[in-house]
Amino acid sequence: MLLAGSAFYTTLLAPPRYRRALAQRLLPLMRLCASLALLSALLMLATQLALMSGDWRNLSDSGIWRAVLSTRFGVVWQWEAGVAGVTLLASLLRGERRQQAWLAGALLQLGCMALIGHAAMREGIAGALQQGNHALHLIGAAFWSGGLLPLLILMREARKIDRRSDAIRSMMRFSRYGHLAVAVTLLTGIVNALLIAGWPRQWHAGLYSDLLLIKVALVALMVAIALVNRYLLVPRFRLAGQGAQQKFIRMTQLELLLACAVVGLVSIFATLSPA
Repeated sequence: MLLAGSAFYTTLLAPPRYRRALAQRLLPLMRLCASLALLSALLMLATQLALMSGDWRNLSDSGIWRAVLSTRFGVVWQWEAGVAGVTLLASLLRGERRQQAWLAGALLQLGCMALIGHAAMREGIAGALQQGNHALHLIGAAFWSGGLLPLLILMREARKIDRRSDAIRSMMRFSRYGHLAVAVTLLTGIVNALLIAGWPRQWHAGLYSDLLLIKVALVALMVAIALVNRYLLVPRFRLAGQGAQQKFIRMTQLELLLACAVVGLVSIFATLSPA
């Protein structure tokens, strides 16, 4: 998500003349993200094999590997790991091609995640629609939450006289299209919850529903912070000077922490049964 959020800036949001400089500024972060994406995909595959077979020692059993890779998860996760590997190899490219490859690779990895788990609970057209909805949810969330750390970096870039104008334009474009990303994330998230857990009145008391409600509360708080930043603090930048900018940075840092908490919660209740 962070790789996608960063690549959105360097390929679409930043002014063309500033994209190379911003890409260079974000290069260490994006390389780290591409590396961690591949490593985590391989570790997830190994973990799933151990869980399915019941023994970590089976990691050396080629027969068990073939059995796991023949499952739906195994097939999808081969694509996940393969795309992650190609995305990392894209680090060898230069200029716009590398940024475009990173964005495409990150979005494809997010798309693969929509093909497993609760999103894969249905078959046929209904299943395809549910998985498509979940893919949109992940992409919208990646634009929103994945763009927060680059946003903080751009706040520092805006302090440099020669980059101030371009950095501000990049942030304003993120804010403009961020409205759409937030709307997509919220709408598809509601659809996801209804498709998986049903209407709230049908929810059963349990850990899944409790964590889902906490996630909803955290996302609502993120939306509130985003609105305060955009409509209260940003207009005061010129009037209040550094004070408003410092508050904006602190609020964005809090929003980023909340985003991490939301992803952590999803990582837990995505493994639970909604029943």
